[in-house]
Amino acid sequence: MAELGRVAWPPAPARTERLVLRRSEARDRAAFIELFASPEVGAHLGGARHRDELERAVPEVPGRRPGLFVAALDGAMLGMVTLARRDAARPGHVRPDAEEAELGYMFLPAAWGSGYAAEACEAVLAWSAEALPGEPVVVCTRTANTRAMRLAAKLGFTEVERFEEYGAEQWFGVWSPDLPYG
Repeated sequence: MAELGRVAWPPAPARTERLVLRRSEARDRAAFIELFASPEVGAHLGGARHRDELERAVPEVPGRRPGLFVAALDGAMLGMVTLARRDAARPGHVRPDAEEAELGYMFLPAAWGSGYAAEACEAVLAWSAEALPGEPVVVCTRTANTRAMRLAAKLGFTEVERFEEYGAEQWFGVWSPDLPYG
């Protein structure tokens, strides 16, 4: 699945019950900065970044890369969901060639607790199952991130292993609509 290269990108915007999943646009820049500067968001991701650094570094149209979906409500970005190839050098894989798609997501704290992350991730998993049939999708989160652990279970991820990385215990799971793992 090198860089999602086998599929056309960007896909057409996907609609869920409440959200639109689309590629990023210039109007999303402020939300990207807020997302990466948020101490709440950064708590399980190695910390927040400094806003002034982000103002200098974030391009006019942020996040323009294969595998990144902006989750928007009424046009405004609430967060993002990503599918990217998991680095073969990192621990945690379910296939010997380490070609798994890894699901990631980040949402603004104001959007937490409303089911938006679940709704967006479910749509991206459905897209993945259609665009990349038979490809497993993995997720990795700190075990201390109870919200992420609950979401992984809700989405149907099955635990494969736990390991230490980034100074914390990590939970690693896999999802596949048609392949048994675990």
